Amino acid sequence: MSKSKLFYSEAYKEIERKIAEFINNHNDFMSDATASSPRAAGGAIQSDLAENFQKILGEHCGEYSASFARRAMADMAFNDKEGNYNVVDVKTHRIDTKFNMPNPTSVERLARFYEDDADCFIILNVAYNMVGTNIKVEAVNFVPIEFLSWDCLTIGALGWGQIQIANANKIIINQNYSRKKWMLEFCEVMLDFYPKEVIKITERVEHFKEVKTFWTTKEE
Repeated sequence: MSKSKLFYSEAYKEIERKIAEFINNHNDFMSDATASSPRAAGGAIQSDLAENFQKILGEHCGEYSASFARRAMADMAFNDKEGNYNVVDVKTHRIDTKFNMPNPTSVERLARFYEDDADCFIILNVAYNMVGTNIKVEAVNFVPIEFLSWDCLTIGALGWGQIQIANANKIIINQNYSRKKWMLEFCEVMLDFYPKEVIKITERVEHFKEVKTFWTTKEE
């Protein structure tokens, strides 16, 4: 991978500032009917960013796309000036709601995607509060997933496993972190995770053997 001047410099922090400024400058971002819905606010933020993200990126953006299927890995994608292909997963977090655990991507999908050094999976997380019908952005993270510390990530038991942000209120960024080091840590996390899942599955199998025995002995 040719290191992106966007992420391996201070430039991405300027993009974070521009994203916050762009959203905060919208008056009456939501209607009275939708202002109380985090889902509606998240959809509005994602849609508005998708329409304007190429402009926000400015000189850092080459080819850009925001046309993806609903279950695709990314909400937006762009090529940077170094030829890297960056897919962007937009997450939103309303700060005054209860604790939540966003799911950026599956472990298997990320492992395959990162086989190509030019591919980069970007997390764009917008933390906000509502002020009437306006969205007030409190923080923006716009970083490759390998900048997220494993101290703030966990694995959810869905399919091969799902990388999750353990608590959207506590995102830990390691600027300029090595992708190789992060991926090796990722492998260690998965090699610890799967044996525990095997134990859980074995216990569940034994449980349903007992359930079957119970029902086998019942009269019709």
